[in-house]
Amino acid sequence: MKKFFKALAYLLLGFIVVVIFWVHSNLKDRNPGYKADLKILNTAPAPLKAGFAAFPITPEVPDRWVDKNKDAEYHPEDGDTFTDGNGNGVFDGVWIAGFGNSRAANGIHDDTWARTMVVDDGKTRLAIVVLDAIGFMNDDIIDIRGRIPSEAGVTYAIITSTHTHESADLLGLWGDSHFRSGINKKYMEYVKTQVVKSIVTAVKGIRPARLEISQDLTGALPFAIDTRKPEVFDSGMRMIKVVDKENGAILGSLVEWADHPETLWSDNLLISSDFCHYVRQGVEKGLFKGDSLVKPGIGGVCVYINGAVGGLMTTHPRLTIKDPFTGQEFKEPTFEKAEAQGKQLALVALNAMEKPTDTITSASISLIVKTLFLPIDNVMFELGTATGVLDRGTTGWMKMRSEISAFNIGPLSFASFPGEVYPEILNGGIEAPEGQDFKISPVEVPCVRDLMQGKYKFVFGLANDEIGYIVPKSQWDEKAPFTYGRDSGPYGEVNSLGSETAPLLHKNIREILGELNQK
Repeated sequence: MKKFFKALAYLLLGFIVVVIFWVHSNLKDRNPGYKADLKILNTAPAPLKAGFAAFPITPEVPDRWVDKNKDAEYHPEDGDTFTDGNGNGVFDGVWIAGFGNSRAANGIHDDTWARTMVVDDGKTRLAIVVLDAIGFMNDDIIDIRGRIPSEAGVTYAIITSTHTHESADLLGLWGDSHFRSGINKKYMEYVKTQVVKSIVTAVKGIRPARLEISQDLTGALPFAIDTRKPEVFDSGMRMIKVVDKENGAILGSLVEWADHPETLWSDNLLISSDFCHYVRQGVEKGLFKGDSLVKPGIGGVCVYINGAVGGLMTTHPRLTIKDPFTGQEFKEPTFEKAEAQGKQLALVALNAMEKPTDTITSASISLIVKTLFLPIDNVMFELGTATGVLDRGTTGWMKMRSEISAFNIGPLSFASFPGEVYPEILNGGIEAPEGQDFKISPVEVPCVRDLMQGKYKFVFGLANDEIGYIVPKSQWDEKAPFTYGRDSGPYGEVNSLGSETAPLLHKNIREILGELNQK
């Protein structure tokens, strides 16, 4: 008996050692010593150049399946069956990110993309890449930067995500269970390869450029709702149309707005970029009523980029969207509704681009990038990191490396945030409601756009990371009594690093914007 207990003790000790080693390997810094920090303060305007490219990142979906109980989740125990498309004898699930686990793709509706805009002032070359993805971790972005060939001459690559809830999981949170990553490593490698190709191709196609600037700060307001009080939107659409200065050809465009691409909602099982697909299609190829062209597109490559989607900004199933040309109304989540929304947004963008308010051919690029180490104060994030479901390392005990950036191009100001920032942090309107967890006045003031000096103020969300929701600290609400008379806590805190995230990001973005403004 003594030998039995001794053997059991050794077995238990061995198990504990294995677990400790496993957790340690999951928490290990993937990029020790890495910092993205840059400071380029340039005051000498020079002729601008720009280039665009678009490469698909659409996953292969080899197997199809039958959803026996129509719950949009693959569970064989519920009677769900599959057709073995590649003949390997197992179900090769492509897990769709954004709503719940076990949401296996059942085909492709439209391609997902890595779309790139490169802009250059002769001294600094920026690459702005947008992925049709729920998000992309900072460690993976660092990996991509290391793969960009030096001859491409890229000073800084900003890689953001549209946050579509109908794309393959690239964060790991939406596998077939809460305890298994949804990332397919082969697909992740394909995405990284395509991103690098997109950047290199955009650089190779760089041309002397004219930037035509336009914006419509109210026209897109009806196409999203704010599902959490206070109601504050990031509703403005801001556009840059880029024209070849020598031959007049349209190289491409950048369109910025803010809304969760989840119009198709949680029962959709087809890979898609959601309404973003129809926005880009409309801007590039024009808008149609049936087979008749109603509004010509501008051509080139359209890069759609998301702003402040926290709060959260969404085209909820309770919001009706009307087709701008037929007048048909759509409320239930369908591709027809997503198309109507995309047409409406493309129409706002195209109308604004017909009358640019500024044209830029020469400007200087000034850029500041700052690496941050953010505390993880969320039990689910801690567990996800420790178990490897969130495949990113830590720096020190439960801290994540992330980054912010800000840059100016003539009258254009840009700021980037590494997650889903609440619009009130950008545009004002933070409250300190009764029931708040911290009895404090608003912390993240003044609002970010008031700190930006440019005439046109672009903000990129989900830039170079996805750390979740960035919630104003005075609105933090995990404990009863809840704010605004709610019966339960709101959603944002569940998917946030913690209550200190917004104050830390605001403090640092305020500092780097101050440095930019003093140049």
